[in-house]
This record gives sequence, structure tokens and C-alpha cells, in this order.
Amino acid sequence: MDVKLSKGFVKEKIDEKTLEYLKNLAHKCRGDILKMTTLAGSGHPGGSMSSIEMYLTLFFFANVDPKNPKDPNRDRIIISHGHTSPGVYSALGNLGFFDIDKAIAYFRLAGSIFEGHVERYVPGVEWSTGNLGQGLSAGCGMALSSRLLKRDFHVFVVMGDGEQQKGQISEARRFAVKYNLSNLTVLIDYNKLQLSGPLSSIMPQNIKENYLSDGWEVIEVDGHDFQDIYQGIRRAISDGKPTAILAHTVMGKGVSFMENKFEFHGRALKMEEYKKALEELGIEDNLEKYKKMREEFKPEGRHIVEIEPVNIDVGESFTYTPDMKIDNRSAFGKALKNLAELNIGKEGKTPIAVFDCDLVESVRTHEFAKIAPENFFEGGIQEHNTATIAGALSTQGVLTFFADFGVFGVDETFNQHRLNDINFTNLKVIVTHCGLDVGEDGKTHQCIDYIGVFRNLFGFKIIVPADANQTDRVTRYVAREKGNFLVAMGRSVLPIITDEKGNPFFGGDYKFIYGKMDKIRDGEKGAIITMGSMVFRAIQAWEKLKEMGIRVKIFNFSTPKEIDWDALKEAVNTGLIITYEDHNIYTGIGNIIGDALAEKGFRVKFIKLGVKEYGASGKPDDLFKLQGLDVDSLVKVVKENI
Repeated sequence: MDVKLSKGFVKEKIDEKTLEYLKNLAHKCRGDILKMTTLAGSGHPGGSMSSIEMYLTLFFFANVDPKNPKDPNRDRIIISHGHTSPGVYSALGNLGFFDIDKAIAYFRLAGSIFEGHVERYVPGVEWSTGNLGQGLSAGCGMALSSRLLKRDFHVFVVMGDGEQQKGQISEARRFAVKYNLSNLTVLIDYNKLQLSGPLSSIMPQNIKENYLSDGWEVIEVDGHDFQDIYQGIRRAISDGKPTAILAHTVMGKGVSFMENKFEFHGRALKMEEYKKALEELGIEDNLEKYKKMREEFKPEGRHIVEIEPVNIDVGESFTYTPDMKIDNRSAFGKALKNLAELNIGKEGKTPIAVFDCDLVESVRTHEFAKIAPENFFEGGIQEHNTATIAGALSTQGVLTFFADFGVFGVDETFNQHRLNDINFTNLKVIVTHCGLDVGEDGKTHQCIDYIGVFRNLFGFKIIVPADANQTDRVTRYVAREKGNFLVAMGRSVLPIITDEKGNPFFGGDYKFIYGKMDKIRDGEKGAIITMGSMVFRAIQAWEKLKEMGIRVKIFNFSTPKEIDWDALKEAVNTGLIITYEDHNIYTGIGNIIGDALAEKGFRVKFIKLGVKEYGASGKPDDLFKLQGLDVDSLVKVVKENI
């Protein structure tokens, strides 16, 4: 049947010819779903079959082009319940985004792009999902990008009903209303079943009432009626508000013994069930063809998504002099303000967005907010949602900063940043209030594990600047560099790090180089490898040791995921290495250096100094002393081991 893809929901209704085409295509897709899940021996056929009419309606009528799936002006379609990947792949493949035979044959096969949950490198897929409850937040981020980039596109988020139990969704609903994301439409597959049984018994919820109470419009449709879905979407995109479409569906729709059976949510059919289902559907059983294709498959290598380029003027770095005592977070805030002054509203420059979670003064984003209020987004005490929104926005060609306390921006949002990383985001996470340096706020707010936590994220680079000068340069560096960065700092005012002549070490012409370990002081009796707020304390210890006739090297290990092998060899040659950190001793730079020494077979006396238990509440210097991390304790360790 000669039916062409439509662009946008412009017609009043679907014509009969197109309607017949879509009905036939949905029938074929159901067969494809059963073939790929049966062949793989796993997957989620039930929800895929209940969502298929929504997928076909969206991918057929929305402004998306299978020949140009990355058109910057395209509509964005996000699949939040990523386990329904068989439905997504069948819809996209049958609409020409890729070869449907490959999707069927290579589903859940190692090395194939057609993974068990949808991935961003599949043509037509905008966001890798699987962790339920994050899709709406990602949709908010992409809806914001339309505004910041001045592009007129709509964002659709398809969700499951079970995932509505997730708290992050309520966070995203509130954000969407606050920022009037009227170009955002949600479609919910309301089959009333989830993996372990009915929603009513697993976790009762009032989905419609929840959306209404947060200020959304809600439309109810028959989720298996193309015309009804189409009309609901037309209403949603023109009502001037974020809108949720509650699509009433049937789990396993189309196969009688699967319908309304939660058992088929996450179970592939057994072979006898598969044959019975295809016979009922009247679809040819050509599984042998796909088995042969599967056997002949060759892994395609690592799949990646290219990061959108940015055009940013990073300006000239400030240099803070030794008479100026300033905390690193203030240096970050001033650099961020300068980036705004140089770029926002300037022709051809990449938009900048900054996200905050009710900590604007504490994380020093307030100056940016004052001069660029349209680019500043206050997410409230909703860290999970804000982290995902920031990550999704960063994939759209917007330079995005997410600033937070370490315990919230690292520990609380680890899962969100993990999914950001999987999605090849370009996010700059700036966390303050790290380490015992937080002081009086006590152990609940002393983030002492940020390196250990973010070392698990393959795509994130970590930087821990030593003073305001290095912080300024690091802020400008991450702004211009592609990829995900975590920049961590404490709370306290710190002395400016100087060289032995008293000049700012990180000032003037100093250039930050990722992976370089800076030698702050020289010596021959040993080497102290440190970072962040401990660098100036190491220098104070060096001064005391020097008066005793003991000279040691001090290295600033500001990029703890990247070993500077030349500097490490220099440290090894002294015969003694001491790592000194305001971080969990079991997961910080001590372990990283220890691993490196073991990897290369270096023989050297090696001592780790770090945080050995949760901190107390008090002045930072007192807390360091309690844990044997004060200057005098460091001097003592050096003297006892040279």
C-alpha cells in the first residue's frame, strides 16, 4: 500500500487508507515482537504489544524522518519504559529507520545495537532507558532545549503505568508545570499490569489524579485505536499545557492467551506458545530464517553517539593573589558568571544552562542567575529529576552545568548520572561541600566518597582543584571540552597555592592539563601525593619538614582517574610515597596510586592517609586532627618513615 509518512499531526483525522495501513502494520509488528523475543529467549513481549499502536502513531505522524533521524528540528520521542524495546524496534524497523530483519534476528545479541532496553545509538531512539521513572525528566530536558535553541519541536514521552510509582516522575511533573513546558506530551500505556501482578496489588496509585493535581491536562484514549490516539495527541499539542494521555490498553493485545496476563510482561514465549500465537495471528512462521541470520552475525564493535559540538568563548582566567583568601566554590561562581557575560545572547555562541537544587547561594550560582535568569533553572529539592534533566539537555547542544552539594550531586543521584553517562551526555557536574572540610554540618553532609563513586562511571572525568586559581581554570576547561566531568571542592576558604618564591602556582600563564600531576614542591626524601583542600596543608607540613632538614616532593593529583606516569616514577624514586586526602581512605587516591604501583611492579614504601570513618561535627581542622590528617600528623608520618 502506497502510504507516505506524515510530518506532524496537521490533519483533522487519519484517512481510511492510512488507517488501514497502520492496522495492518500493527498486526505485522506483533508477529515481529514475538519472533525476536522467542528467538532471543528473553524480553518483554506483553508491554510491547500493548504499546505498539502508540509507537506506530508517533513514529508515523510526528516530525521524524527515517532518512535523517538526527535532524535538529525533529520532534523528540522518548521511550521511558525501555523494556518495551521489541515494540520500539518493530515500529521503527517497519517504518524504514533500519532493516527490520536485523532487529528481529539480532535482538539481545552481544555486539548488536538492538539491546534488551532501548539505546540511543539505534536510529529513532532519543534516550537510552531501562531504569524506570527517568524518561519524563529527560523529556523535560529536551523540551527546554527547544526553548534555549529557539527551535520549534515537540517532545513526546511514552511511559508505562507501573513506573508512575516512581517519585522522580512527580518531581518532573512539577518542573514541567513550573517552566510551562507546553511542548511536552506524555503517553501512558495503561494496561494496569506490571511485572509481578496488577498495579492495584503491587502499589495502588491514582495516575490521572496525580497529573491533574500537579497542573497537567489529562486526556483518556483507547490505546489500541489509532484514530483515538491521534485525536488525543492533536488535542495535547495544541492545549498550551504539559499534557498526559492515559491510553487504556491490554497487556499482550492480539494473542488471546496472552491478553491481560502479567506473566507475559517479562517472559518470552515457549516454542509451543510461539507457534500457537503466530497461528492465531495468521502470520508466517519464518523463525528459521532469523536463526540462520543470528548464527552468522558478527559483532559490530563498540557503539557510540557523537557529542554535539559547542562554540564557547572561555575568556581569560582570573588570577587570585596570595593576599586573597577565597573558597573554590566562589571562584567557580565568578568564572561561571564570566562565561555567561561572554556567551549568552552572543551570535553563534552555544547556549549555557545552569541547574540548581535550592542551594543557589551555597554553590555560588547566584551571580549567573542574576545576569542570565532565562538560562538558570531552579529544580528545588528534587535532585534526581534535576540531574536527569541536565543530562538530557546537555545532549542537545546546550552547555549544561549541574551544581549541588557532594552528598546530593554524587551520592543521591548516582543512578541518574550513570544513565546520563550511558547516554553520552556532555554534562558538567560541579559539587561543593565535599570531604571533612564541610565541618559543622556533620557526617550526613560530608561527602567523603565522590571519587570512589564516580570512578564507576566510565565516561566521567574527575577533577579536584587545589585553590581558587586552579578552580577558575578548571571551570573554563570543562566548559570547552566535550564529555562528562565531575569537579569536586570543599566549602572552606583556602589559601592561594604558591610556588617557593611566593607567586601563585596556578595563576598567570598556568594551563590546566587533564592528567598532569603538578609538582608543587621538590625534595628527595619522599613524595606526598595529595589533592584539593589538603594541598595547602601538605605545603605547611613541607615547611615544617624543611626546617628539620627534610625535603619531600608534593604532587597535586587533581585528576584522580588519570595517572601521570612520569610524575609517579619520580615519586617512586624517592623511596617513600604518602597519599594524603580528605576522602574515604578505601576508595580515593590512595587506592588509585596503590593500584598503579602494583600494576607497574614499582617497589616503594607506600602509606595511605585518609578518612577512616564518618566525620563528626566541628571545625574542619579539628575533624582532620581527630582522623590523623592534620599538619602535625602528616609531619610525624613523614619523619617516622624516611
